Amino acid sequence: MSSVVTLVLFVWLIIGAVAAGQRHYYDNAPTNCASTGTIAVTIIAGPLNYLGMNPKVENCHVDVPQPSQ
Repeated sequence: MSSVVTLVLFVWLIIGAVAAGQRHYYDNAPTNCASTGTIAVTIIAGPLNYLGMNPKVENCHVDVPQPSQ
């Protein structure tokens, strides 16, 4: 049973990666966390991309810890 779930999950993610490629998200390196987030949620959405879902991350903020002095 677990091998079937693993296979379905793998195929789901492959379909999402193909959808991101068709949207040309891989053409340029992501320049910010919104670009990276959009690629990630598109891959996670998998086949839902072909049912009209178009996930995007518009605004995000990452706190980068600064070294203490």
